[in-house]
Amino acid sequence: MTLGKSVPFVKATACGNDFILIEGKFAPPDAASFTRTICERHTGVGADGVEWLYPADDENADLRIRLINADGSPAEISGNGTRCVAAWLAAERGLNSPRIATDAGTKTATLLRRDGNSFEFETKMGKGIVEKELTLDLDGETLSGLQVAMGNPQFISFVERFPDDWQRLGAAASTHGQFPEGTNFEFVKIVSPHEIEIRIFERGAGETMSSGTGSSASAVAAISTGRVKSPVKVVAPGGSQTVTYENDEVTLTGPAQILCRGEFYL
Repeated sequence: MTLGKSVPFVKATACGNDFILIEGKFAPPDAASFTRTICERHTGVGADGVEWLYPADDENADLRIRLINADGSPAEISGNGTRCVAAWLAAERGLNSPRIATDAGTKTATLLRRDGNSFEFETKMGKGIVEKELTLDLDGETLSGLQVAMGNPQFISFVERFPDDWQRLGAAASTHGQFPEGTNFEFVKIVSPHEIEIRIFERGAGETMSSGTGSSASAVAAISTGRVKSPVKVVAPGGSQTVTYENDEVTLTGPAQILCRGEFYL
């Protein structure tokens, strides 16, 4: 039986933040529309986004990637998505320190351990910069937080407990007029001097189980305001990662797992 044209894919996850990996040569003319289709969780494969894979532009990287969110919008980088790509490079090409070119610069991930299709990497995320404090008006409610640049825009709000309607607040914050290009948003709760817990609402994906750049930005904000000290364990609903922050440089350590491969029919 002939089923028609198809696009081969690999699906991977990092703490429940899931991505579909597809070689760029298979990209349809409208990659954004296709990304929305394949990321749909009921009629597609389901994912928070697609990492499109391309040959590196120069000798300083092993691979170039382009991230498109589940809603079809582009994003500069995903820390977890980049780590999923690193797992694929380790499995497919045997690279233990892959250099991955993103739209937020080239990131090097060092393989710490592997058990079958499960991996742990330490990734050099670059600089984490606290920009300014803001107070947002969200339909009559005010929400204060810190803007952090982590290769993508982040807005961090510290709380003693997570609001019952935090997803609504996160959605409103992520599309607030203060952020013309949108922002990723995290509520952060301090657990101990070296541990925080977060909830995440990402532009283009909505609520996610984890976020690499969100974990990094949350730790940077907590460290820079004296709430915790490096290294910081960052606990999200999908699992935990560890962030170190020294001289404005961020290192993110966490897992990635290759889940499956298949073909998606056009």
